[in-house]
Amino acid sequence: MDFRGTALPLSTGGLDAALAVLAVPAPEIWTVLAVETGGCGFLPDRRPVILFERHIFHRRTNGAFDATHPGVSHPTSGGYLGGAREYDRLAEAVALDRTAALESASWGLAQIMGFNAAAAGFASAEAMVAAMMAGEDAQLAGMATLLHSENLHVPLAAHDWAAFARGYNGPDFAKNQYDQRLAAAFRQFSRGSLPDLLVREAQVLLMFLGISPGRIDGITGPRTKNAVVRFREQQGLPSSDQIDAALIAALTAAVGSAV
Repeated sequence: MDFRGTALPLSTGGLDAALAVLAVPAPEIWTVLAVETGGCGFLPDRRPVILFERHIFHRRTNGAFDATHPGVSHPTSGGYLGGAREYDRLAEAVALDRTAALESASWGLAQIMGFNAAAAGFASAEAMVAAMMAGEDAQLAGMATLLHSENLHVPLAAHDWAAFARGYNGPDFAKNQYDQRLAAAFRQFSRGSLPDLLVREAQVLLMFLGISPGRIDGITGPRTKNAVVRFREQQGLPSSDQIDAALIAALTAAVGSAV
């Protein structure tokens, strides 16, 4: 498995389903997504965003590989390489113990740990990873199910960011200022406009094509407009920076042909 699937961007149906499970307005969900992954569940190469946790692999393998593979198995957290290079660490761990390796990485939009697969509504970490490769709808559904199963939808709805961060990120959440970052993101989303899913879909597809739209944020900024113009030029389409259904269809076709 190279961890590339259909990689479908988040849809209106996927967002609405998660909102129904959590019974919260959209700003609360966008707050969590913005802090956990910067807004996108996939890398430019269409693999889910991950972070490999060596201390979790250490626990799940009883330290059997600490001496020989300290980069992926260690009593303390760390050793992060970031971005696509996290898959190099995952591959090293998979070669040692595939199940423990998948359980020791956080996956997708909401960075759900593989060992939380059951609480997120999946039969196994393997099944969760397969679903998250398919698209962000499944990634968000897993987050909603996990939050509800852990009763974290309660502090989320109450905007008790410290309680939410403690439950979602662990007792050391303050070290990375998760609660403060959540509070700041919520202020932004509750006071301003929310991401436009059509724009966001275009941004994700442009990213897959190697045409950087800037941050995946659902906002039609200068970099996104420039990326749209560049794509249209490459495809021999009339020049425009507008994002509409026709553009999405052309982007989708281009991504499909590039696979």
